[in-house]
Amino acid sequence: MSVHDPFSDLIAPFSRRGVDLGLERLQAALAELGHPERCFAAVQVAGTNGKGSISTMVERIASAAGIRCGLYTSPHLLSWCERIRLPQGLIEATELRRLLQDLQPVALRHDLTPFELVTAAAFQAFAQAGVELAVLEVGLGGRLDATTVHPDRQVLALAAIGMDHTEHLGSTLAAIAAEKAGVLHGGAIAVSAAQADEAAAVLDHQAAACGCELRWVPPLPPEAAGGPRLGLAGDLQRRNGAVAVAAAQALAERGWPIEATAIQRGLAEARWPGRLERRCFAGRPLLLDGAHNPPAALALRQELDRLDAAAPSADLAGGRRWLIGIQRHKDAPALLQALLRPGDAVRLCALPEHSSWTAEALQRDGVMISAASGEPQQDLLWLVESSQLPVICGSLYLVAALMPLLHATD
Repeated sequence: MSVHDPFSDLIAPFSRRGVDLGLERLQAALAELGHPERCFAAVQVAGTNGKGSISTMVERIASAAGIRCGLYTSPHLLSWCERIRLPQGLIEATELRRLLQDLQPVALRHDLTPFELVTAAAFQAFAQAGVELAVLEVGLGGRLDATTVHPDRQVLALAAIGMDHTEHLGSTLAAIAAEKAGVLHGGAIAVSAAQADEAAAVLDHQAAACGCELRWVPPLPPEAAGGPRLGLAGDLQRRNGAVAVAAAQALAERGWPIEATAIQRGLAEARWPGRLERRCFAGRPLLLDGAHNPPAALALRQELDRLDAAAPSADLAGGRRWLIGIQRHKDAPALLQALLRPGDAVRLCALPEHSSWTAEALQRDGVMISAASGEPQQDLLWLVESSQLPVICGSLYLVAALMPLLHATD
């Protein structure tokens, strides 16, 4: 399941450097480049799960309002170009290659990490494209994330904070929330849906300490109850959508020309591949989701329970089949505990170029867990014989590896 990377000669593998958080290297590089990041304002989106969804909704809303908007997200599925969206669409591969080539000497002088290099390329691309407002998704944490070097983050949007990347951010929810809350700064408006009590207390304290206005927002009502139509699937997107709407309204208060019609249109136009996405293989439906940590697994389980509750009882006979791949540093036992039900069957996949959990290490009572065959077509044929809607999840690396073999639903 290897995925060809046409930028491998310019972007070193993350595994070679590992996580190396900090702001000083990129700040120095941007100064040498003439501070392209000062050419546009920004909305920064932090949190654990839902950052990408919120980011794309805010970008679509701003674009619908006629603002020249850029979007910077991570990770990508199939191409590095997915990480940088310009007003005219995703950055062209030739343009990204030119930027990365031009940045190589600066990256070497300042010892930039791969994420810092791509962030610098995004800032250069936004400045050159005349972007007025960029939506910046935090890569990891927040306090020391490369996106936090941006000096004019007028609005801060907070996705759900949960236990993930504990090896870098801390072993408690409060510690992780403190790293995420590091994006808060005086004079900004921050918006968040409800958080776990431990995380909410940290956000409230940090906002008060630095003079950042923090607004808490309830989920959007269902469409059937008069709520807006969303382009992203799943009830959890009502929470993310509320944060995006509140961020857009905060921008409007700061003078950006965003009206209610642009908000409605942007929410409906938002798309985010690999998240609760319906696809087909051999004419049979399946569900793709990038859930890769316990909080995301719980959200996926809630969505499946909602779908199951609406299905005829005959469709629920037998178990559900899963193709799952999990990086070795993730809490796989907790992830599977959230997802699986007795009678389910799992084929555990080795992730391309990443250390992964094995079937032998994750056996569970009442669930059949076996190693995937290593032949994607064969594993997908097994998957879609599921008596319930089958699921591919556990890592975006697995989603990316299998997506080219799948077809869009009608």
